[in-house]
Amino acid sequence: MVVTWDLKSEDVARIRFAFSPMWELVASLRTLRDPARQAIHLPWIKCVRPRLAGLDLTELFALVPATGYLADFLTPPPDTPMPDFAAELARVRRTSPERAADEAARVQGADPAVIERFRADPAAGVARVADALAAYWEACFAEFWPRVYGLLERDVLRRSRQLAQGGARELFASLDPAVRWTGERLLVDRPYCASGGLNGDGLVLVPTAFYWPMVAVMTAPYQAMLVYPVLGVGTLWQQGPPPAPGALAALIGGSRARILLALAEPSTTSALAGRMALTPGAVSQHLGVLRDSGLTVGIRVGKQVVYRRTPTGDALAGTVARL
Repeated sequence: MVVTWDLKSEDVARIRFAFSPMWELVASLRTLRDPARQAIHLPWIKCVRPRLAGLDLTELFALVPATGYLADFLTPPPDTPMPDFAAELARVRRTSPERAADEAARVQGADPAVIERFRADPAAGVARVADALAAYWEACFAEFWPRVYGLLERDVLRRSRQLAQGGARELFASLDPAVRWTGERLLVDRPYCASGGLNGDGLVLVPTAFYWPMVAVMTAPYQAMLVYPVLGVGTLWQQGPPPAPGALAALIGGSRARILLALAEPSTTSALAGRMALTPGAVSQHLGVLRDSGLTVGIRVGKQVVYRRTPTGDALAGTVARL
């Protein structure tokens, strides 16, 4: 079964990437329900399981069953490239009771009594669910979000460069085998069918770590959104910074060597800091030395500065990798 989107030229021109802390949070509920499905997240599961005793997630689990449709109002498509959790939670709270009740009725395999209670007073139900999401975020997810954010950020920077260099065909071909681009239509292999155009509203592409390795879609009445599995998820729960080869570390220092190797993919200072287990100030100082040495360069993208290796930096890192 296939979701088919007709993409006009204006839709292709308005393809954009975004992160969604709310999507990751909601997807993680399924990870808790079925750890075997995503054994890669076991370090996180073991850490947060003791914290679940103080939370009431009954209604959330009803609206987000282990498989199948989950209530869309819980995961509105990001309206900015980097929304924060508070902003996304506010959007959930603003869900109309009518939409929430309709979507709750579409959930299959849930506890009927819980769903009926929600639909009996959907305005109160939305408020309860939003409160539960906030409590779950604070107890089990907020401290891990910078790590997840860094992984998603690296993927978006990589994909953005790919779109700029190879166009939509190369981008879609690399997302997932379930996604196919014909030049006019985007076909997504999903357990249900849908078709239609995007009406010039564009397409939001959202990488995910906690829905990995699956793809997901949202369609009208929401803006079209394609959620795809992030690259490098196997590194998410690795402890400590990656090691640096001895020769490169001896030449430019251990921290600078790790940063230079990490910049095989462009990154921001904050993402590098989380990945390297260093403070942003320390990373900034090391980047300054690498920049002054002609090994890296910073490029402003919106409100952020993204760093990448120069050809000289690539050559140095490549030479050491071959030693």
